[in-house]
Amino acid sequence: KQWVTDITVQNLLEHTAGGWNNETEDPMFMHTEMNQAQLISWSLDNRPLANKPGTHYAYSNFGYCLLGRVIEKISGLPYQQFIQKNILAKCGITTMEIGGNTLAEKKPNEVRYYDSSEEDPYKMDARRMDSHGGWIATATDLVKFLVRVNYNSYKPELLKTGTLAEMYTPSSPDPTYAKGWNVNSANNHWHNGSLPGEQALAVNTGSGFSWAVLVNTRTGGNFSGDLDRLMWQIKGCIKSWPDIDLFGKK
Repeated sequence: KQWVTDITVQNLLEHTAGGWNNETEDPMFMHTEMNQAQLISWSLDNRPLANKPGTHYAYSNFGYCLLGRVIEKISGLPYQQFIQKNILAKCGITTMEIGGNTLAEKKPNEVRYYDSSEEDPYKMDARRMDSHGGWIATATDLVKFLVRVNYNSYKPELLKTGTLAEMYTPSSPDPTYAKGWNVNSANNHWHNGSLPGEQALAVNTGSGFSWAVLVNTRTGGNFSGDLDRLMWQIKGCIKSWPDIDLFGKK
């Protein structure tokens, strides 16, 4: 367990904890018979860190699973309940929740997930993935959140300006990734995600635009890049924007 006790919350946020990366046997897709506590214990015992924390970037779903447990430990609330009460409600979002694992557990307004490969979207443990990939949401939900973290005075920010700046400050090991966000020199902040049966993209641009795209399948190739280019093309084609609040007063 070399270096494990050196890992900080910042390391987990920046994917610089030193191990448990998505490229080589992601723990979150292993031992689906285990609950979160059992999987965490197993991973700590059997997946040693490859790098000293803070020195190397490697995207880690497991690291964000740990962050969910940190939230529970500090708040004393279940992860989903804390996020719904302290983050989503402040954005006027009322329908986001952690999804189920099977087609039979599909929510009334939730889509059905399809995959063009041999991956089965309903063989994942989505509930165990809560803080790194378990949420179900609409694109509108995501944009309601995005406009609260984009430095825009149009809506009250969720975080203080200094905290926002810290969130968007890239790490030393990877100047293109901050704390939960991809970043670049144009002050764009974004994140994409891909699991069997879904592809998602959420973007805040440096020029003040926000958008989200959700697809209930995924394909090979650079599907995420194609979605990104499509949205930039759509934005460039629109010459006139409404001047009313499409979200209402919330």
